[in-house]
Amino acid sequence: MKQKLIIVTTILFFSMVTFAQQALFGGAPIVSPEVKPDHTVTFRIQAPTADSVQITGDFLPPVKMKTQWGVMDVPGTANLNKDEKGIWTFTTQPLGSDLYSYTVIVDGFKTTDPNNVYIIRDVASVFNVFMVGGGKADLYMVNKVSHGSVTRRWYNSPGNGMQRRLTVYTPAGYETSKEKYPVLYLLHGAGGDEEAWIALGRASQILDNLIAQGKAKPMIVVMTNGNVIQEAAPGESNMGYYKPSFMIEHTMDGLFEETFPDVIKFVESNYQVKADKADRAIAGLSMGGYHSLHISRYYPNTFDYVGLFSAAIIPNEKVTSKVYENIDKTLETQMKNGYKLYWIGVGKTDFLYKNVTEYRDKLDKMGMKYVYRESEGGHTWTNWRVYLSEFAPLLFR
Repeated sequence: MKQKLIIVTTILFFSMVTFAQQALFGGAPIVSPEVKPDHTVTFRIQAPTADSVQITGDFLPPVKMKTQWGVMDVPGTANLNKDEKGIWTFTTQPLGSDLYSYTVIVDGFKTTDPNNVYIIRDVASVFNVFMVGGGKADLYMVNKVSHGSVTRRWYNSPGNGMQRRLTVYTPAGYETSKEKYPVLYLLHGAGGDEEAWIALGRASQILDNLIAQGKAKPMIVVMTNGNVIQEAAPGESNMGYYKPSFMIEHTMDGLFEETFPDVIKFVESNYQVKADKADRAIAGLSMGGYHSLHISRYYPNTFDYVGLFSAAIIPNEKVTSKVYENIDKTLETQMKNGYKLYWIGVGKTDFLYKNVTEYRDKLDKMGMKYVYRESEGGHTWTNWRVYLSEFAPLLFR
């Protein structure tokens, strides 16, 4: 089996080289994926000696899988058909407008599509991506509008005893403006880092397009690394290249929340921002939603806008931190201090749906007001990109 995998990998490698040479000298390379006007998408993989080729991706009907976090929806698979030239193909049904990810499985070996150079890392896996326009994905595309800037900045975090990196989006015109801007602190999920919202979430494209359309106020967006033992994303620190992990030391143990003022201090000392509660927002997905919940109540007079996207409101009895003490009391203080928006979104089939429902019941009993958004689907970037596109226009009004 090992020898066969080596052969398959070698074939795929030389196929890529061949296609590159064809393109260089005028040959016709294989196009994959090909997004057609009717929104069907055709995939093509050259693997003449393979016995089977499949594709798996979030555009296929999901299947249920039991995990340590409960039953979750995972992408299904589809079989490709082989022609006389050894090219395997598969064409989808018409797809809705969205950004999709996928991988290819050749004789049981999962790999990327050698004809698609667009690849994104998510934790320790890489996926090819493509977009189908004509709808919500138009908001994720680079359109002919004024563009903001995305920079990686290092800041001092005394609470963590290290220099750490974050990603900052500044809106178009920021560099020449004398204005002060409001700030959205946008947090990633477990296994992510300060690259997640830019790469997987398309945050800069979403903000560029919303601001250009006049639907969102120009704002600075600060994307942090919620893994406090990391200086920066895997491969971007002095730890060098290593395999990323989903749950690492100090994940969701209160230290990130406790030291978050280090981030705010850096931003308000280095950027043209309005340093007041009315001009600060915090939001995040999954673990980032958990962090947003606890940061906003632990510092209960700091943010006027809070967004919980599929928040991982999972109690952990093993964790002892002052951050998680007196939750109800600090929520009551947050409520009494006042805020402009407390926004909660979750998918109907999200494995965290029950936890979010229980948290909403708590807020209802307290009389704490919030806006609730329930969508189709589960714990996916498809939902989180939509949530950002709906949450951002509500800020700083």
